[in-house]
Amino acid sequence: MPSLHDWAIKQPDKPAIRMADGSGNLTYRELDERGNRAAQWLISLGLQPGDTVGLLLENHVRTFELWWGARRAGLYYVPISTHLKGAEVAYILRDSKALVLMASRATAGLAAEAAGQLRPEELPHRYLVDGEAPGLASYPDALNAFPEVSPLPEHPMGREFMYSSGTTGFPKGIRRALLPFERRRELPLLEQRLRSIFRFDAQSVYLSTSPLYHALGRFNIRTIECGGTCVIMGKYDALLALETIESHRVTHSHWVPTMLVRMLALPPEAKQKHDVSSMRCAIHATAPCPVHVKRAMIEWWGPVIEEYYGGSENVGVTHIGSEDWLAHPGSVGRPICGTVHVVAEDDADAEIPVGEIGMIYFDGGVAFEYHNDQGKTRQAFNGRGWGTYGDLGHMDSEGFLYLSDRRTDLIICGGVNIYPREVEIVLDEHPAVAESAVIGVPNEEYGQEVKAVVQLKAGVPGTQELAEELLALCRGKLSRIKCPRSVEFMDELPRNENGKLLKRVLREAHREPVRHAA
Repeated sequence: MPSLHDWAIKQPDKPAIRMADGSGNLTYRELDERGNRAAQWLISLGLQPGDTVGLLLENHVRTFELWWGARRAGLYYVPISTHLKGAEVAYILRDSKALVLMASRATAGLAAEAAGQLRPEELPHRYLVDGEAPGLASYPDALNAFPEVSPLPEHPMGREFMYSSGTTGFPKGIRRALLPFERRRELPLLEQRLRSIFRFDAQSVYLSTSPLYHALGRFNIRTIECGGTCVIMGKYDALLALETIESHRVTHSHWVPTMLVRMLALPPEAKQKHDVSSMRCAIHATAPCPVHVKRAMIEWWGPVIEEYYGGSENVGVTHIGSEDWLAHPGSVGRPICGTVHVVAEDDADAEIPVGEIGMIYFDGGVAFEYHNDQGKTRQAFNGRGWGTYGDLGHMDSEGFLYLSDRRTDLIICGGVNIYPREVEIVLDEHPAVAESAVIGVPNEEYGQEVKAVVQLKAGVPGTQELAEELLALCRGKLSRIKCPRSVEFMDELPRNENGKLLKRVLREAHREPVRHAA
């Protein structure tokens, strides 16, 4: 696998990164040199291979040099959502044992709020990538002490350390072992096939439509390691996305279904105005895409729409192209490598016949562990070593996979994973609440939205005023995307004979898409 440094020698002046809003560009030479200086600086802080750096950044051009700096210094880097609350950021920093926090002017306040909940020794290094602020030293000034190019120690190859989905409690970190220095150019078989299927090469121009702290940020790394150019949107806008495709002659892109819905909702003249003929591969994933939405996109853009199903854990990945999807609408495809197994819900080792719904498992995935949670790691695998995301589905006779439920309790809103238990913990703090159940209900634009179903304590009336009070409580403690958009009161939450809460019953009662007034 060629490295960034190899490409910097071969094509030093080629753009590696272009910010769509014009806020910054990097050639391959510049990215290579900045990554080298960032690595020197991180090592100078006393960080050892396997230590962690937290990145609390919007889509900022400095993000890329920090990615490569951490990789070259043998460190883990944790991308952190800028939409979290201070306590949520502090949890990730503490759980990952991050020793460095990188923020920007846009996130300085959030960084200070999070750092204020940690002891100084827990987070000894705090920097601002674009200046300085109270409690945050200047990263640009710190780099001035280091040359643009200097030999680095032969540390293992660093990598991202993602925090991803879970249905109870707080999110869990997904960590993989670092590659030894002598194996730094190796690519797992799954990664090789992803790059081959999506046809990434030195001519690729990849449009990054999502936040760089999302797991989809790794598509930018794929593009750079293949010698292509990344075009980074600061924030998604449907019309701007079309304009960017045309002006940069974009060949590759990645979308969540909500983005496709918003593009399709543009006036016909806006859609017809922009030339999207340069697009060779428009990838979508992260949430189920409604059949009518995907069909409309194929009719508009042609058979360039590619879908995959997987997760940050990478226990397995399926893929389906446009032509196969038209023949199997609603399918998420066949496995890229390894085998899909559908097993009985009550026996993870017992495969069930074609057409029957069961739990989806994969063999042939990438090894991983949940940080600080061996129990959860064990739950992700069955007795045969097959891994699961916890989703239900079935296979057809041709080996195409169809999803039934997406991580039964997990809510996916606009491609963002939301953990119901986090919301329930907040709601249950209210003195009027006996118990709450948070579910995802259909939303025409976002796929799902958060709904709270609440059982109040005896004698407490379920008023509109109390519903607003509960919503305000959530808004004060949770990021906006996690907050319920509605509250419903029930005399008693549904349970089975063993007293277990039946969220499936609640979801069945709210199957119709929600329509909110404009």
